[in-house]
Amino acid sequence: MRIRIRVPSIAGLAIGLAIPLQVVWAQRAGGPPGGSIGGTGSGHLPPSTMNGQPQGPAPASLNGNIYLTGNVLLDDGTPPPDPVTIERVCTGTPRAQAYTDRKGRFSFQIGQNTGVMQDASEASGVPGASHTSASLGTGVGPQQPQQPDAPDLQLANCDLRAVLSGFRSDSVPLGARRLLDDPNVGTIVLHRLAGVEGTAISVTSLQAPKEARRSYEKALQDMQKNKSAEAGKELQKAVEIYPNYAAAWYALGQIQEQDKDLPQARQSLQKAMAADPKFISPYIRLSELEARAENWGELVSATDKLLKLDAVDYPKAYLYNATGNLNLGHLEDAEKSALAGEKLDTAHRLPRLEQVLATIRAREKDYAGAAAHLRSYLVLAPNAEDAARMKKELAELERLAGTNQQAKAAGGS
Repeated sequence: MRIRIRVPSIAGLAIGLAIPLQVVWAQRAGGPPGGSIGGTGSGHLPPSTMNGQPQGPAPASLNGNIYLTGNVLLDDGTPPPDPVTIERVCTGTPRAQAYTDRKGRFSFQIGQNTGVMQDASEASGVPGASHTSASLGTGVGPQQPQQPDAPDLQLANCDLRAVLSGFRSDSVPLGARRLLDDPNVGTIVLHRLAGVEGTAISVTSLQAPKEARRSYEKALQDMQKNKSAEAGKELQKAVEIYPNYAAAWYALGQIQEQDKDLPQARQSLQKAMAADPKFISPYIRLSELEARAENWGELVSATDKLLKLDAVDYPKAYLYNATGNLNLGHLEDAEKSALAGEKLDTAHRLPRLEQVLATIRAREKDYAGAAAHLRSYLVLAPNAEDAARMKKELAELERLAGTNQQAKAAGGS
């Protein structure tokens, strides 16, 4: 599914910004509780940690599929109260591998699909853009059989990290690991970032009564099995027992969104935000809803609050904020957000920011500047599904820029 955001025209030609629903939200975004319904989170409990119990080490296979285990702790020594994504990063490309259980433990086998949802950030973040799979660490050629005492080729230039917005993760180098090494990589510590007020962990989860927590965890397991109706009932039970259970309200809102009950979904997300105003995930989800509905004022409001809580982890929030402000005619605010988003988006996963800036420049009749931004977009997203149309828009901008230059030259002569 993609959200289509309608942006005012460039050079009088209509643009529809097609923003993939699964474009990366955060440079360091983790798996929000209840997550992958609707495509922006990662709350599935992996098969390796169902019922909070890792299934135990598996022998390293001879084809190079290594089994790894470990645990994650916050810097205060406590395990995260909700699932955290474990990523393998090879030559700069991240790939989600597992989730932690309620005690912070994780386990997975490289090369096997454990039901972990991959973020579109592993591609270019542009519809139709080509990308190379990161399933192998080197990304070159097929794996060859290897000796047990030789470093595993799948782990060359790879590190392991935990991913949670508002936190910096320790990194575990994997490049020197061998097939028969101890699978336990030890403890990965998440360090709270200074200056980030919001968190992907709701403090209300720590205060939930056992009965509410039990219903919430049962709901996550039902969501893993695609039993959304059963999960919804368990989440309703959880919030009835504990009305301030922000993570449960958030997960319930996702299920209601999946069921197309958008008014109830908004209400649940708003209750999550009221229960824990610093809990990031509901703001992200609500932003997606408002973007899809083209509710520009509500989109700006939601992303303003999100960016106030965390101004460093969410480049996509800047794109949404810029788009909303642009459609409201607030060009100065739109430009400010788009430029801030570009500064954060060092991996260039959101080329659509260039389209927003091109539209702003065209509105200001700076056609040369608009053309420059549109050229940048086409360089960053040469295979985007709207590339042909953008090339026509670029030609029109270049024509207008040339006309302006001729008029200035004639006026100065």
